[in-house]
Amino acid sequence: MFALLIGLALLALGAYFLYGGYQLMVLGGSFYYLVAGIVLITTSYLLARADVRAGYLYAAFFVVTLVWALWESGLQFWPLAARLGMFAVIGLLIGLSVPSLRGASGINRIRPVSYGISAVLAVGVIAAFISAFSPIWLVKATSTPALASDYKPESEPDQWVGFGRTPSGEQFAPYSQINRSNVKDLEIAWTFHTGDITGNGSENQNTPLQIGNILYPCTPTNQVFAVRGDTGEQLWHFDPGVKPDATAHWMRCRSLAYYDVPGLAEDAPGKKRLYVSTGDMRLIALDAATGKPVESFGDKGTVFLATGMGAVIPGFYNPTSGPLLAGENLIIGGWVMDNQSADEPSGVVRAFNATTGAFVWAWDVGRPGQPNPPADGQSYTRSTPNMWATPSYDPKLNMVYLPTGNGTPDLFGGQRSPETDRVGSSVVAVDATTGEERWTFQLVHHDVWDLDLPSKPVLYDMPDGKGGRIPALVQASKNGEIYVLDRRTGKPITAVEERPVPTNGVPGEKLSPTQPYSVGMPSFRDDVLTEQTMWGITPIDQLNCRIQFKSLYYVGDYTPPQMQWYLQNPSWYGTTNWGGQAIDKSRDIMIVNDMRVAMKGRLLSREDEIARTKASGKGSHSTGGVVPMKETPYGAERGMVQSFLGVPCTTPPFGTMAAVDMKTQKILWHRSMGTPEQFGPLGMKTHLPIELGMPTLGGATPTASGLVFFSATSDYYLRAVDVATGEVVWKSPLPVGAGSTPLVFISPEDGRQYVVVTANGARAAPDFGDYIIAFALPRSGNTGGANSP
Repeated sequence: MFALLIGLALLALGAYFLYGGYQLMVLGGSFYYLVAGIVLITTSYLLARADVRAGYLYAAFFVVTLVWALWESGLQFWPLAARLGMFAVIGLLIGLSVPSLRGASGINRIRPVSYGISAVLAVGVIAAFISAFSPIWLVKATSTPALASDYKPESEPDQWVGFGRTPSGEQFAPYSQINRSNVKDLEIAWTFHTGDITGNGSENQNTPLQIGNILYPCTPTNQVFAVRGDTGEQLWHFDPGVKPDATAHWMRCRSLAYYDVPGLAEDAPGKKRLYVSTGDMRLIALDAATGKPVESFGDKGTVFLATGMGAVIPGFYNPTSGPLLAGENLIIGGWVMDNQSADEPSGVVRAFNATTGAFVWAWDVGRPGQPNPPADGQSYTRSTPNMWATPSYDPKLNMVYLPTGNGTPDLFGGQRSPETDRVGSSVVAVDATTGEERWTFQLVHHDVWDLDLPSKPVLYDMPDGKGGRIPALVQASKNGEIYVLDRRTGKPITAVEERPVPTNGVPGEKLSPTQPYSVGMPSFRDDVLTEQTMWGITPIDQLNCRIQFKSLYYVGDYTPPQMQWYLQNPSWYGTTNWGGQAIDKSRDIMIVNDMRVAMKGRLLSREDEIARTKASGKGSHSTGGVVPMKETPYGAERGMVQSFLGVPCTTPPFGTMAAVDMKTQKILWHRSMGTPEQFGPLGMKTHLPIELGMPTLGGATPTASGLVFFSATSDYYLRAVDVATGEVVWKSPLPVGAGSTPLVFISPEDGRQYVVVTANGARAAPDFGDYIIAFALPRSGNTGGANSP
């Protein structure tokens, strides 16, 4: 009976392999699965007849499969585990049943041999299961980075005043109270609840500001709090009353801006200010002491960002990243909803006086050299490249660096203007005082892949190899390339090379024949995908992924959008995203975290777009699924390349972290980061800390002690990583996931170093909350407490 049950299972598996293997063969793929299906069906027949030859046939099949797996994937653990794990378990069961099969009694030593093979397979399966909990090391550390001899910690500010901590955006916290030897003692000092629970399109991606002992977090609905940094006590709360419908449920608040207005008495109202941008297109100044709007700013504390924008459907323009203070001006851009129309709001970047709220200048792509607002009855140029990420500011050069997106819609550019094509997916340097353009460097030419610049430019003085330093700008792109430019001129410091790319786009498209590759820096993306690199937890879903891959149009990097389903990797989610890169300035090490999930898309005729939209039941504006791309010949549809189990088809890791030595531009270490504990096949939680690596969005915070704090994996942890080795030296569970960059500061009130995490739920994770959690070393004789509003 035992052999019969195994045979029935093999019959079903063999039939699936025969059917799927034939499909794959017709598509030009591997013959293995078709042959495997025949062998498995034959084995099932022999098992049903209790014929001992089933054991011989399956043993031969397993040996051939082992050789095939090694030929396809070498000694890589996860590709081998996917190909061999299920068959090893089946072989173990067959081995146990062989001594009871017809004809076995006449074979010398059949029982010990059969049981011995089963034991070997069992040991192999157990060893593989244990190995699954080890990180995937793409590069292991072989050297210890030295401290920079010219680093001056006394020159570092002691406040976190904007996204990326400083206007230059390195995200480096110059503190060493928490170090490798005592990080194990970290405990929760306090917990704060905002009452603004994420979900249904909203995400809390905020890192609070820290001014002295007061933290200023904001929430997805743009509420602002003042919280004592040492206790978590709420001091005040401001709610601008943003409604989800006003933002099309796309609610974020990545950061605030802070300004200490010169020339005002210390106790004057509005002396110290916070600025929050809202999803319903307002810029609001708050008194940092009271949380009340500053009446002298704009119209009783508010500047209305809809002015000059023309027609705006609710949610089509949203300043998600918040303002940047550049000298006396607030610089603000906004997210424009992807792929809705060729007639969407402008991507204009504007400057307002931080004291009065008065308009100062506009960088409007369609009106070059005209920093003034549009005339009455007119608007800023429609559908131009926007800036949804945070800009950076160099006060010495008086330059603001704008990371741009592309003109809408993202996936078809046949109707874009030359002005839009010139600055799309670029870093644009402008004068902070006048808005005059200084230089432009383009990372993606005529971007129709939605590879908009997702993160702040990092301004960092990079070693020149001669004992000096170059004022550099480090900009990552979703395409996995990292570009290092001289921020004075926009010229590359590390080599950039134009390479030919495919140009067979749809009718009406005008693709660039080349794209710039940053060959002087490490690349953070998968190699060009092949059928062999498709993955699955078992050979069953791997076959499904192989069939999908062979069915998709794919010609490598910059595969042009097509009317048939095409594969894009890196995808529009990117490798890197809005969390950006961080620099350990004391060691000249850059920290990069990324994600590696392939996506698929297709362009649709207008008739098909209307039909697909109706069939999908989509009744509101959003960026997922079917998108209209009105005012163009095409609509579009997008989705993830995943198996029927809901697991990505590409080989793990799905998310990584790496350290790059900026003195040599070489990778020091590179590893998987994150586990699928709260994820799994068919939406089930595995609860297993298997080191597959998970997609990440938020950034990392390196500290002077050599620890990097990171919470933006999809699983629910705050981690401390050794910057020299990549080893996770400590981690603490969080109640829900965190998509944020940790805040690290020292409280001037009690002298303790705190690590603060905003944990409201990670993207695609099943659980949500409203937590801000502070960790610190224990007080002497006091374990700390918890506070909430």
